[in-house]
Amino acid sequence: MEEANQINHQHFIIFKPYGFLSQLVNNDISKYKKKLLCELFPFPENTMAIGRLDEKSEGLLLLTTNGAISELVRSSKFEKEYFAQVDGNITEEAIEQLKNGVEIGIHGVKYITKNCDVFKLENTPDFPERSKKIRDERHGPTSWVSITLKEGKFRQVRKMTAAVGFPTLRLVRVRVGSLNLEKLNLGEVKKIDSFFD
Repeated sequence: MEEANQINHQHFIIFKPYGFLSQLVNNDISKYKKKLLCELFPFPENTMAIGRLDEKSEGLLLLTTNGAISELVRSSKFEKEYFAQVDGNITEEAIEQLKNGVEIGIHGVKYITKNCDVFKLENTPDFPERSKKIRDERHGPTSWVSITLKEGKFRQVRKMTAAVGFPTLRLVRVRVGSLNLEKLNLGEVKKIDSFFD
């Protein structure tokens, strides 16, 4: 996309914390107050999140005032990499199943996920402690796995790991395309010139 089309637009990356909705306005009329991204930074009018993370998920979130870019980044042209802490010591068999596609439910319809890159992390990622504590090792082992997708179905990673018998306890998106968390602090917002190299 021509940079000229982006001259009047603004782009941001953020390390979304646990417990925040990936939106700036609360459309929920319930009595429960949800945490919104506007509490972290004075975003300009018409800013939108690209490829949302659910309330319990953390990590890299892109925001822009340019809807055309939003559609492009959400497309299969951009890889999205997640680190998932799963319940149990994930097996090679489960990893192979994840790589080759598993059956999950999307709005009541069965769906086979596309082939993707998956591997077990040898070391525990150095993420900030989550505001809601993860259960500790006294309740059994946990392990971390990297999953890189070119699709983004509703709660897909959580559904995938559950389908192979290793439910996700913590989910952090670490990369979108060539953008990654780098040294962003939890809740930090950074303005960038472009989402493209």
